[in-house]
Amino acid sequence: MPEPSIGEQELALLRHIADRQSVTVGEAAEGFGASRDLARSTVLTMMERLRKKGHLTRRQQNGVYRYALRTAPGAAVRQAVKSFVDRTLDGSITPFVAYLGERADVSDEELAELESLLARLQQQRRKKG
Repeated sequence: MPEPSIGEQELALLRHIADRQSVTVGEAAEGFGASRDLARSTVLTMMERLRKKGHLTRRQQNGVYRYALRTAPGAAVRQAVKSFVDRTLDGSITPFVAYLGERADVSDEELAELESLLARLQQQRRKKG
């Protein structure tokens, strides 16, 4: 069974929670939802969906649930990218790489990271070969 997809808004909420270690629904609604015009009930629904998808945990503290990350935000981002590639690009990374090649604003750090990733992929392929 494929892993449930995660949307942009959910990723933003995960980052918000990661920056604070843990939050209550009220804290998330105030700090995250208010600036996006999201009702408290919408934020609660998002948090519960993220919990059911395995990205958040919750524990009761002083009669209120506190939500914290179960997975690193990077894991959620990787899953979102995988989902995008699978659904939108039919599983091929070639259009994404072509897009990166056309971007003029790739920083030196990003380029170095891409080169390092490519070297790792080539090394893994040689080991399998």
